[in-house]
Amino acid sequence: MAPRRVANPGPSARYYRRNPSARRVKAKKDTEVNARPSQQAKRRELAKARRERGMMGKGGKDLSHTKSGRMVRESVKKNRGRQGANGKSTKK
Repeated sequence: MAPRRVANPGPSARYYRRNPSARRVKAKKDTEVNARPSQQAKRRELAKARRERGMMGKGGKDLSHTKSGRMVRESVKKNRGRQGANGKSTKK
């Protein structure tokens, strides 16, 4: 099931809603990125942590990596919208 559309989308979401061709390009790139073994390992790690915390399959907040390596709960919009240097966390 597809996620619900948020009432107040961020700038990127607004852009991709208005530009279907750009959205298709992004979807293709995302497919390539998500097929990488390193990305699959990251998803496995997050899924395991969500399962241990009883969050798995319930939607809600994301687990965000901090610089110290801990994982903390954070809103999806904040976590996925963060663009740190080289994709690194800007959280403490």
